[in-house]
Amino acid sequence: MSEEIFDIVNERDEVVGQNTRREVHARGLWHRAVHVLVFNARGEVLLQKRSMRKDIAAGKWDSSSSGHLDSGEDYDACAVREVREEIGLELCHRAAQSAEAPPHPSLSPDEGEGGRRPGEGAQGLRRLFKIDARKETGWEFCWIYRCESEGPFVLHADEIETGDWFAPDAVTKWVNEKPHDFASAFVLIWKTFLTTDGHR
Repeated sequence: MSEEIFDIVNERDEVVGQNTRREVHARGLWHRAVHVLVFNARGEVLLQKRSMRKDIAAGKWDSSSSGHLDSGEDYDACAVREVREEIGLELCHRAAQSAEAPPHPSLSPDEGEGGRRPGEGAQGLRRLFKIDARKETGWEFCWIYRCESEGPFVLHADEIETGDWFAPDAVTKWVNEKPHDFASAFVLIWKTFLTTDGHR
């Protein structure tokens, strides 16, 4: 299998080149990723424990699903792909827009009308916020998404050791008391998430 190729970006998240996954990580080059937080009807969030085979944050707890954008891929398409590949959740490629994001080509101009909350797509996948590249994210620009699902999920064994539902208050307490149990990006994402409307 050929090595993954990522887009390299500048400080404005504009593509300026491409390189292999290995080189991007070894040299700390800015690149792109997504994180998806999946919630159930009880308001619990699905967290995954990363496989010990992972090259970064092995064995750490993390978002429901996360991953890098392939070269030429957009954030929304990556979010849909990652939840399918990692946890077996099929979503329509109609990821939602938020006030900060440019319109997605697959969104109709009247998306958000007719009783649907603004920023919510046909399958409930919506953008919450974006985090700029920094050490905690592994130099990734990250869009964070939210969706609702009851499962069942099919966890990709090479990616995920296990997964479970957690009450948000319990996650907050755990993150505050034992941040090293989590991938560093998740700690930042969760703390940011708690300050947004997306956590309601």
